[in-house]
Amino acid sequence: MTDTITPQQLRFERTLDAPVETVWRYLIEPELRAKWFMGGDTEPRVGGKFGLTFDHGALSDGDVPTPERYAKNVGKSWFETIERIEPPHLLAFSWDGGAAGTVVFELAPVDDGRTRLTLTHSGLRGADDARSFGGGWGSHLDALQCRLAGEPVPNFWVLHAEAEQRANAALA
Repeated sequence: MTDTITPQQLRFERTLDAPVETVWRYLIEPELRAKWFMGGDTEPRVGGKFGLTFDHGALSDGDVPTPERYAKNVGKSWFETIERIEPPHLLAFSWDGGAAGTVVFELAPVDDGRTRLTLTHSGLRGADDARSFGGGWGSHLDALQCRLAGEPVPNFWVLHAEAEQRANAALA
């Protein structure tokens, strides 16, 4: 796990226990994406919609309540715009219509059929964005790593709290 967090950009690198094609499906297929991040209708083409629905309560395998500070987001749905797509190796989409930058996922094969995933979120508006997105992306990637390894995610919010701590430490 390699994370670089600055007020302008986040960069996360993970080695995942699945081939590139499988990881790609977890990025692009709404039902699989909903198991670790947010699902939503997707049009896999440049200029297409990248749907997102906040349902983080479904990310835990146990019955875990959503912390109060995130409860207002439950059920919120929106679309971002796909800026680049090169299946199965690259997906880039805007965040907040581009006001909060661009998210890029890059996938590359590594030894033994595994995948190196690099997520870069650039164009952040400062330290507050870096803390928020740093905790979010860190925890979602931890959940993805569990899902692909066939491991449970007992409590997504524990992963989120740990990722927030890592983001805060990086920005201290």
